[in-house]
Amino acid sequence: MRFLPYQEAGSIPNIIVDGTANGGTVLTLSHWRRSGTPEELMADTSAEIVFNYLDSPRHHVKVDAVSNNHFDQDGFVGVFALIDSERAMRHRDLLIDVAEAGDFGIYKDRTAARIVFAISTYSDPQKSPLPAHIFKLPYPQHAAELYRDLLSRLGDMVTNLDRYSSLWQDEDAVLTESEGLLDSGVITIEERPELDLAVIRIPEERSSNEVHRFTQGLLAPCHPFAIHNRTRCSRLAYVQGKRVEFQYRYEGWVRMATYRPSLRVDLGSLAEELNLEETSGGKWKFDGADKITPRFYREGNTVSTLSPDSVIERIERHLRHGPPAWNPYD
Repeated sequence: MRFLPYQEAGSIPNIIVDGTANGGTVLTLSHWRRSGTPEELMADTSAEIVFNYLDSPRHHVKVDAVSNNHFDQDGFVGVFALIDSERAMRHRDLLIDVAEAGDFGIYKDRTAARIVFAISTYSDPQKSPLPAHIFKLPYPQHAAELYRDLLSRLGDMVTNLDRYSSLWQDEDAVLTESEGLLDSGVITIEERPELDLAVIRIPEERSSNEVHRFTQGLLAPCHPFAIHNRTRCSRLAYVQGKRVEFQYRYEGWVRMATYRPSLRVDLGSLAEELNLEETSGGKWKFDGADKITPRFYREGNTVSTLSPDSVIERIERHLRHGPPAWNPYD
């Protein structure tokens, strides 16, 4: 089987991994909502769905092209598994771990996290060893170039990760430091299981570091892998000094097979409520329940006049009583 860029694959029979079907798609292997993936193949990640497909000859289709409409670790591992299934099967557990680390920020083997960091660095316009012109292409071509280059490298990454240490060691050090802060109680996690909510408290003086989620760079005072690996709660409220930020994890956007996170509640009305009470300028915003990892946060640098505990209390009330606004299982 061969990889084809998404825009080229539409004219021939294909399998789509972790994305949306196009005109030539015969089968979609994805944990996305309404993907049409056979129920008996479902798993938490699209990569594991691909492995289930490889295990199930009766579901096999006669096509020689595979594609995806975006580049991330889960889709990438799934495409690799279809193209080089013999080698992928030898490293099945690790590759599924890579997919889970990429999508959910959780891992069993630290090697999986490091592979995710290396892939993220390849995908980062500011840090990638790939030619700069790739990142100036329109996104479909940009994603296709990442697939073309990295599909030839993943097998070597899995068996010779130390060769790529320059790509993962900096972020790996941030993860180690973050885990140490959690171990020592400097950063704390308080779970509210009935709301599928975890409240993470971070010292006000703690500065942010460059990290990645999926293949996107961001600044964070604690590596998200350190948080996600210690709580299964799909709703996270971060408190740092007087600042509060809430986020829905990606697990709530896709169709999970091993468990179901609480359905998302729209917090747009809460943002409107709080904005009526604020006196310091700036605004509370909610990205929308249909976004992959939506945030409820204060826009700009102004500090809220509302106490963090009162904001958390209001978030809890909306989570407890608000109707579902996104259901990946419908």
